[in-house]
Amino acid sequence: MENWTLLPADAYFVYNKTILNDFDKKMLISFYEPIVGHLAISLYLTFWNDLDSTQISRNFTHHHLMSILKCPLKDIKEARLGIEAVGLLKTYAKKGDINEYVYELYSPLNPQEFFNHPILNIVLYNNIGASEYERLKNKYKLEKVDLRTYTEITKTLDEVYQSVSDISIYDTIDRKTNDINCKDQVDFDLIISAIPKGLINERAFNKKTRELINQLAFIYKMDSLKMTDLIRSVLNEYGMIDKTNLRIAARKLYQIDSGALPTLIYRSQPEYLKTPSGDTSPRGKIIAMFESINPVDFLRTKNKGVKLSKSEIKLIETLMVDMELSPAVVNVLLDYVLRKNNNRLSSAYVETIASQWKRAGLKNAGEAMEFAEKEHKRLSKKEPNPKKSVKEPVWFNKNIEKSTVNEEEQKELENLLKEFK
Repeated sequence: MENWTLLPADAYFVYNKTILNDFDKKMLISFYEPIVGHLAISLYLTFWNDLDSTQISRNFTHHHLMSILKCPLKDIKEARLGIEAVGLLKTYAKKGDINEYVYELYSPLNPQEFFNHPILNIVLYNNIGASEYERLKNKYKLEKVDLRTYTEITKTLDEVYQSVSDISIYDTIDRKTNDINCKDQVDFDLIISAIPKGLINERAFNKKTRELINQLAFIYKMDSLKMTDLIRSVLNEYGMIDKTNLRIAARKLYQIDSGALPTLIYRSQPEYLKTPSGDTSPRGKIIAMFESINPVDFLRTKNKGVKLSKSEIKLIETLMVDMELSPAVVNVLLDYVLRKNNNRLSSAYVETIASQWKRAGLKNAGEAMEFAEKEHKRLSKKEPNPKKSVKEPVWFNKNIEKSTVNEEEQKELENLLKEFK
């Protein structure tokens, strides 16, 4: 997908595809904000306010958003991606002397839709905790009234009114929500071929069921073989997939494997935070490597392919969700600590460094590497003869920016890059 560089002068207008009301604001704050953050919801509400009681807003520049939200444009773009991902917004763009954007607003899901969503429901639970989650469920639970001793006397339309002559009918705006899409996470051909035809109905894999399977595979990190086993376990007597049982089985299996429920983190470095491409030096290749892989896969590779422990997964989620470090910065941090700390990942040690890097505002791999090098030099000056438990990361050596490096550095560099090809 083409990368669009966002500038303050770029124009935009908001197109309202739905009907928005005050109840939607409660949904945004109670259900969506714990997932995408306050800035993303503030951006959505700003777009809503831009409409000024019309379906299509006037033209604005993105400097308008910077003035309203009091934050840099890169943070605004990150917030926009967040509300796109959860189905609240669609974005269209057109190139020109000044690029133009259209921001298409959609309604948030209602409570019933949200609590039944296979991804958002689980992430909300994980982000706000059991007690707050139960409070929300009770707040929006439908209270039932026993009407068995009453007689319904409601009149029908034809009993109260009579028909008159035809009038013109126009298309009108309606309340619309936007689907939350995932690209195919599993090989459906493999799954279908792995289940005997006598067990499954040929209509079992309809569009809605495929969407659910993709969403479950995404949120619970399941491959095609594991998903096949789950599907076989929830087939009903008609050979159809019981979607409710499939969701329950997927959640239980994930909790058994990881001991917790999942949350959402960037898979890899967002395009707009990547270092500009084109640097073919050894250092440039290392930066590209850090920015092209997600931290889970990075650490798994450092572990020689061994599955991550629960504490390692929790540490990565803490760095990316709680401390809001970008994926590339997390990769540099993990590499730095592993090499400096004898291949040990102490959560307290990692989080101490991460807090410092967060305060420094590091966004990409190049910034993180340079900051680590400077900090290492600063600490080395305080200790005249520092003891080195392991060799410093190869990217500490400024010589790798040159076309010629010594044999030892070249070998270490090749080994580092080879792991991630």
